[in-house]
Amino acid sequence: MSAPLFLSIVGLGFFVAFMHAAIPTHWLPFALTSRAQGWSAPKTLAITAAAGVGHGLFTTAIGVVIVALGMQLSERAGAIFHLVAGGALFCFGLYYLVRQWRGDGHAHLIGGAAHNHGHGHGHGHADHDHPRQAHVGFAPGHDPICEDETLGEAMVDAPPPRRSDRAAIASLFALLTFSPCESFLPVFLSGARYGWTAFILLSLILALATLAGMLVFTSLSLAGLSRLRLGALERYEGLILGLLLCALGLAVVFLET
Repeated sequence: MSAPLFLSIVGLGFFVAFMHAAIPTHWLPFALTSRAQGWSAPKTLAITAAAGVGHGLFTTAIGVVIVALGMQLSERAGAIFHLVAGGALFCFGLYYLVRQWRGDGHAHLIGGAAHNHGHGHGHGHADHDHPRQAHVGFAPGHDPICEDETLGEAMVDAPPPRRSDRAAIASLFALLTFSPCESFLPVFLSGARYGWTAFILLSLILALATLAGMLVFTSLSLAGLSRLRLGALERYEGLILGLLLCALGLAVVFLET
């Protein structure tokens, strides 16, 4: 085992998982639902942690398959496995870069359907037909555009309607549990040649980083920092992950040569 390379894999794995968990889709729904349901902070964080564990376990279950296949490939490929694994990582990184370049944004596989959060286009109030925009006869001194913007901000800030705790919790669990951290799967592949001990370590890294990211940003949101400026992180996630995975792929190829 190459210690520097494996430490690089572990470090990259933690960063990838933490950054993935920092995306608003992984913590903002918990903060909004908490406000709508009137949950206490400890209850909200406990639900967030439980959903994060489910998210990590689902990703790990897929990782078992990837590592098992990778270990078989390592036995057959022998001395050239690092070229295969490194090439796969590099190609996966290129996939993220191409998706970023195309403006496809961040996509998840939730409940068997791809949900795309694209950010490659801009839109304003004129792009949507709101019933409010059909108003006629405004009172003197009223600015309909400013009024529409104020109402729009209020709608964005408003929490979702209250429903039963069981339904709310089930929705939050489904949101993450069946949405694996696909960006961590190449990390599992890169550690396949080091065996199941390395896989267990990487699984713990995934769980730790995911829980840390989700709990930190949910806590900040509950504390009143409702306008965390993390949109850019989600917008450029593909670029960041693509560059990191390409770099790891090159490291696997050249450090193991």
